Amino acid sequence: MAKQNVRGRYRLGVDVGGTHTDLVLEDKKTGSVLIEKIPSSPSNPAFAVLEGLNCLFKRGIYSNEIDFFSHGTTVTTNALLEKKGAMVGLLINQGYRAICEVQTQARDEGNPHDHLFQRPPHITPPSLTQEIPGRVDYSGKEIIPLDLDEVEKAVKSLEKQGVRSFAICYLFSFMCNKHEKITEQIIRDHVPNAKVSLSCEVLPRIREWPRYSTTLINAYLVEVLADYVLELSEGLEARGVNTPRRFLMQSNGGVMPLSANMESETVHTLLSGPAAGVQGTAWLIGQSLSIDNIVTLDMGGTSADIAFIQNGNPLEHQEAIVAERLVAVPALDVSTISAGGGSIASVNAAGFLDVGPQSAGANPGPVCYGLGGVNPTVTDADLVCGYLNPEFFLGGRIKLDLSASELAISKTISEPTGLDLRSSAIGIVRMVNARMADEIRVNAAKKGIDLSGYTLVPFGGAGPVHAAAVAEDLDISRVLVPSKPGAFSAFGLLCADVMHDYIRSDLHPFFELSPDAVENSFMELENRARVDLVREGFSETDFKFQREIDLRYGGQGYELRVPLLSVEPPFSETDFCTLAEEFHQRHEDVHGHAARGAEIELVSYRLRAVVEESKINLSKSSSSDDILDTNCLFRNVIFDENTIIKTMFKPREALRKGERIRGPVIVEQIDSTTLVPPNWSLTVDEFNNLILERY
Repeated sequence: MAKQNVRGRYRLGVDVGGTHTDLVLEDKKTGSVLIEKIPSSPSNPAFAVLEGLNCLFKRGIYSNEIDFFSHGTTVTTNALLEKKGAMVGLLINQGYRAICEVQTQARDEGNPHDHLFQRPPHITPPSLTQEIPGRVDYSGKEIIPLDLDEVEKAVKSLEKQGVRSFAICYLFSFMCNKHEKITEQIIRDHVPNAKVSLSCEVLPRIREWPRYSTTLINAYLVEVLADYVLELSEGLEARGVNTPRRFLMQSNGGVMPLSANMESETVHTLLSGPAAGVQGTAWLIGQSLSIDNIVTLDMGGTSADIAFIQNGNPLEHQEAIVAERLVAVPALDVSTISAGGGSIASVNAAGFLDVGPQSAGANPGPVCYGLGGVNPTVTDADLVCGYLNPEFFLGGRIKLDLSASELAISKTISEPTGLDLRSSAIGIVRMVNARMADEIRVNAAKKGIDLSGYTLVPFGGAGPVHAAAVAEDLDISRVLVPSKPGAFSAFGLLCADVMHDYIRSDLHPFFELSPDAVENSFMELENRARVDLVREGFSETDFKFQREIDLRYGGQGYELRVPLLSVEPPFSETDFCTLAEEFHQRHEDVHGHAARGAEIELVSYRLRAVVEESKINLSKSSSSDDILDTNCLFRNVIFDENTIIKTMFKPREALRKGERIRGPVIVEQIDSTTLVPPNWSLTVDEFNNLILERY
């Protein structure tokens, strides 16, 4: 693309989904937004990203005008799910190989009574695990010197077996990293191009198995992400997008530069894709519209991602199970189930209807796409029920084959069950709706959330089609559909700050610590953050630090995070009592009781380093906006086995601000379709969001 002498005009967010890759381009000068939606390329996700850029260039965008690039990727998630990571060599303390076998002794939390339960295969089998003599104790004191000869022998053995990615996990390395650092240097001396993941850098906190598991996953995926980032970076530069402001979405709702240290940061991208939509909701819907309590429903082609925003902030967790493996890094609390538009419907051995977990994905996709799919999907059922306009899918770019969907559902579902076509199609829709409602209900109960005061915010290509039915099941009376729901996760990439999380465990009785000891521990984390951010090209004047501590009662096996919101650095003597009372109150809120007379232990120091980025904002629609004057289409729509209603299909561009329409009505736009059932009404707010309410 030829260059102009215009720079810094556009910010670009790119979200790679299972079926489509979405690009959102914000014009900082005018506030306008361009959207591109193209099929994903699962075999090489970078191809779809770069192809989307080419589409923007064809629309008159010049490459050097793009000043900001932010990308949500599922590369690491898919590699873990598909077991396509690197061969990893593990170096561990002598006599402690069993940690990888014992783990936490816990079974699968989804079904703890399954007597056939088996853990997933080890990332590093015994043949790739080397025990090294050497030990430091719980205080960080060396009690057995590291055996350098054994380290060298182990590295040579692993290299001979083809290992190029190493994980080093020694006991209590978070108290003293000397042994891990020496081992790293020996590896680099003998295997110059090796990737080395140190547990003292990936996750320097107590509890061996969470630290080991997280470090192993980082080592397993670091080459996958590094190769992808290299290919993507080269593709961007070849197309003239050479701004240094290029970022990857992280699981915690922030972004990190493409130049970040992948050897310690890779594991932070595992939930990159789902986090973007939640972050976008918190900023664009929560803060902009002052809606404090939200349930998000991101329903795309392969899955549905569910999260909660409480008092304006997305809920987070410190540990998650991804592909049956423990990952202990800060992440937005997103629950994912196999309930997408591409989820395949079938009849199981007992003769009952099933939906998922298999998905038709981007290739071949639903039967109605005409790309070779033969298994009926949720999208096929939506089409048969009349929710989708076969002539206007993706704005008419794809013509949907209704007859093919009907034939597939009849053959696969109706014939084995004896149901008619209508009952089969609505059965598929009801089942996927029930699965999403159940997931929200169960997670809300676990978190003590009363859903009656919440707003459901659906997005993704399929979310607005199913949202009202899910809300009805949950007794939620208000649904807000963003103005561009099909590409909303890509919007979220333009709402995120640069963010790095740091932790260091140092177990001590809380009131026996001195203020200087606490302050020095935080300063160590801040200095590490400064080094990382300066290396990534940021100025020290841009940094903001958020401090937290993990506290517990003496003898407890778990701890609670306590933010230092009311404590200004440097730490002082009076801050101990302040934080102790906040911990007691937090414990009472979470567990229903507090033990104010008990000893309190400090477990870990936490630091979040933030560099604020400019964010996309909602733009108000004005009464002078052109309203599309068009004849509305009417189609027969199935709402249940006994109810078929002639329903109006209305283009979103034909809706007026403040206009209230009683359902049933279906609103269609290029990136999604919104279904408003009977007993629901539709209103357009000042930001062009659709507000659905029960009446």
